Amino acid sequence: MASTRQQIIEELQNLLGKDVTEIKEQVDQLKNRFYKEAESVDEEAKEEQEALELQFKELLAEYKTRKAEITAKTAQELQTNLERKKTILEQMKAIVESGESGLENEEWKAATERMKTLQAEWKTVGAVPATEAQNIRKAYQRCQEQFYDLVKINIELRDLDFKKNLELKTKLCEAAEKLQNNENIVEASRALQQLHDEWAEIGPVARELREDIWNRFKTASSVINKKHQAYFDNIHAKEQENLERKQALVEQLKELLTNTVEQAKKEGSKVWEDATKQVQDIQTEWRKIGFAPKKFNQSIYEQYRELCDQFFQTKNAYFKARREEWKARAEQRKARAEQLKAREEKRKEQRMAKTEDQLLRMRERLRQEIKVAENNILFFTAKSKTANKLVDGLQSKINDLKKQLDDINKRLEEE
Repeated sequence: MASTRQQIIEELQNLLGKDVTEIKEQVDQLKNRFYKEAESVDEEAKEEQEALELQFKELLAEYKTRKAEITAKTAQELQTNLERKKTILEQMKAIVESGESGLENEEWKAATERMKTLQAEWKTVGAVPATEAQNIRKAYQRCQEQFYDLVKINIELRDLDFKKNLELKTKLCEAAEKLQNNENIVEASRALQQLHDEWAEIGPVARELREDIWNRFKTASSVINKKHQAYFDNIHAKEQENLERKQALVEQLKELLTNTVEQAKKEGSKVWEDATKQVQDIQTEWRKIGFAPKKFNQSIYEQYRELCDQFFQTKNAYFKARREEWKARAEQRKARAEQLKAREEKRKEQRMAKTEDQLLRMRERLRQEIKVAENNILFFTAKSKTANKLVDGLQSKINDLKKQLDDINKRLEEE
């Protein structure tokens, strides 16, 4: 991910080495790609991504600054051109006014030469502000038409200019008609504008042909203009459709977040796993959708981004709370087990103590019985069979008691 965004930054750096007035579309595409890549950034890489975003914003700022400087310079140049054309126009008007007052043949020739000089100078002057372009162009055309309408003593020269202008305007009509076959309507529209600029610089044609040649050029222009309008109407319609699709996804995210929080309280963590898959599907669908209308594009994206962040933050908080809950339960079970073990140890010690006490008493009793039995043997000194049998019985009993005593001693040692 970082590598992809770094590549975008490098592409932008390379673009900035070109004419900034011709790279707007590429910059917009890079900007769109860059922020789309940001949607799947891992939290672990957030610091690195923030550094890349800062670098990217700095490059965008440089682009905007340079573009603004060029725009300001161009605006100044346009204003300067306007002032020059106004000056030329005033001189042309003066010639027309002098012609209206009446001129001799030689004066008309001089006036015609002067008008041509001014026309040539006019063509060397560049564009003017768009707000003034149409008015000053019409004033220029009107001046030329008025002048040539007045040039009656030099009809051959006028007709020659009219013929040349007609040839030039006919070529422009043909070029405009050819543009109708250009499938790239944006390119065709730009080329048509250039043709209109060239048309404005060409002088008038014969009065009887002016309307026809203009209608031909206007008709060709109208076809392209309608296609151009339809093209942008289609773009706007598509952008509106994209907005509606994105709004629907935002509503899905809102509903999903609310329902997941409530269901998780009843059904557990499995709900969050299912919801996460749905959010990922929504994110995939979002990336497939193009731009919304410029007026809403940023705001709808911010809503979407905020809901995605809120969803994953809420999910993380939920599982953090569950882990803490599980930890607390485990600690409780451990404490309970330790309590039970302690009680069992205590009961065992009590049983052992009781058993030991019983064994000690039994041992003492056996010792007493052995002692009594040994003392009784001493009373039987006679050698009668009956006495011998009694002694043997006592001895057997003593042996048995001693065996029991040995067993008790062993058990006490084990205890």
